Amino acid sequence: MWNAKLVAELLSQGFIQSKNDYSLFVRNKDGKICIAAVYMDDVFIKDLGTVHYFLGIEIDYTNNGFILSQRKFARELLKAADCDVSKSVVTPLPVHLKLSKSDGDLIDNPEKYRSLVGKLNYLTNTRPDLAYVVQTLSQFMNEPKTTHWSSLEHTLKYVNSTLHQGFLLNSSDNLKLQAFSDADWASCPDSRRSITGYILLFGNSPVTWKSKKQPTVSKSSSEAEYRAMAAAASEVTWAVRLLEDLGVTELKPVTLHCDNQSALYIAKNLVFHERTKHIELDCHFTRDKVLEALLQLTYLPTKSQLADVFTKVSPSVQFNSLLTKLGVCSSDTPNLRGDVENPAHGQRCKAASNYKNDPECSDDVKLPP
Repeated sequence: MWNAKLVAELLSQGFIQSKNDYSLFVRNKDGKICIAAVYMDDVFIKDLGTVHYFLGIEIDYTNNGFILSQRKFARELLKAADCDVSKSVVTPLPVHLKLSKSDGDLIDNPEKYRSLVGKLNYLTNTRPDLAYVVQTLSQFMNEPKTTHWSSLEHTLKYVNSTLHQGFLLNSSDNLKLQAFSDADWASCPDSRRSITGYILLFGNSPVTWKSKKQPTVSKSSSEAEYRAMAAAASEVTWAVRLLEDLGVTELKPVTLHCDNQSALYIAKNLVFHERTKHIELDCHFTRDKVLEALLQLTYLPTKSQLADVFTKVSPSVQFNSLLTKLGVCSSDTPNLRGDVENPAHGQRCKAASNYKNDPECSDDVKLPP
């Protein structure tokens, strides 16, 4: 009832409710845009000034833009874990680790495992580097084994080693949308299903990402990549409509980067009938969006594939290089007033904001060093 009253009031004042996100309301009057993103809770509505903390997400202000992080939430998570996380690790999971349902013995307290993985899932709101590991650990919620718990402890050590990590929303006037999609073929040892990973960048900043196991088995790496492209294309379609609601137009065509030439050929030309006749129709969604001029497909080398972070754990050098290109960076601790105590705070994200062209990527890809 409270929501119905609020919606009616906003509509009466000239706001338009977005069909792409029902919690979003936009009013455009005399060239001025007012945006209301509604979150409901039992609080009084009042102006609290510049936002520094909301729903566990901390916002720090720098000369380069905003850094979003969840330091306080991460500390509370580690306290709830009540295990030794003092040893420093450099990746969320051991490199090339493949977990199976049959490995190890049942743990005594599966509820604790489920609770911690659930909290890690919320931490991925500002930590794209944790998306793949959370997707992996979530597969064993039903019957977590000792090997899964050991992997969870490794992840908690990584979180402790990177407490101040978040990502930069760059204050750039580059209003271009681009997407990266990737897949790790038949990576699940139990089902042989592949992992889909994608990320969308608006300007130079990450705005939406996902790591998810594919619903069916792919017969080839090309098919797995093709399915990942379809998932990314669906997200691009939604993001373009949402941004248009906010007054951001002329986004088409959106460049979708993929590191598999065969998948690109299938998406551009469906004459490969023998290779694709078994693939469900919804996977050809990418092809439809190319024909509609919404998408422009581009190849880029694997080592520059940002979505690789969401399909596997790479060696630390490659892993950290990709994170920097994603805008993932460290944030200094603010004081009680919300001001950053370290005057050199803006320098912490210099590498993430100093974008330049990568000679091995297409002209549309802007990557930092």
